[in-house]
Amino acid sequence: MQRYEYQVVQVRESMIGGKFSPDKLERLLNDSVISTEVILTKEKYRHRTEIIIHVRGDHMLRGQGEGTAWTVSVREAATKIEQQAQKLKGKWGARKRRGASARSLAPLPSSSPAPEPSRAPRIVRATRYAVKPMSLEDAALRVESTFEAFIVFRNAETDAVSILYRRTDGNYGLIEPD
Repeated sequence: MQRYEYQVVQVRESMIGGKFSPDKLERLLNDSVISTEVILTKEKYRHRTEIIIHVRGDHMLRGQGEGTAWTVSVREAATKIEQQAQKLKGKWGARKRRGASARSLAPLPSSSPAPEPSRAPRIVRATRYAVKPMSLEDAALRVESTFEAFIVFRNAETDAVSILYRRTDGNYGLIEPD
């Protein structure tokens, strides 16, 4: 079995561009194509085309085509790539729609206040972090050095869970249990 790897010359580039257009994929994938690689291989009477496209988010689209002519193999590989690209774009769109549904629940500012049916406020769990034992001075330094407005910590002196927060006047407030 003989196998030859061809360098893509000007004639083949125009042939590939006609059947497989990277510009079309960039429009389909919103300009998220990082790189494109086209491998043309001829084994006796078989012409094989392999197209590999690297898309943002470490997605690899791979299409292989085989035929008795270059145009047939390129068209087959391009069709497979386009199917994968449409599926990937659908996943991206579904993720955006899921995120938009949560944002649509937030009230929009309006010029005239409209009476809304009373709803119970939702509890949204923001983050979880370990409550570390530290002194008041260490907690104050931590609030100063981060962008967080508060810190929950275990007071090393009293062994009680406390909250130190930044007040609007620039001072710090301390919440301790009884």
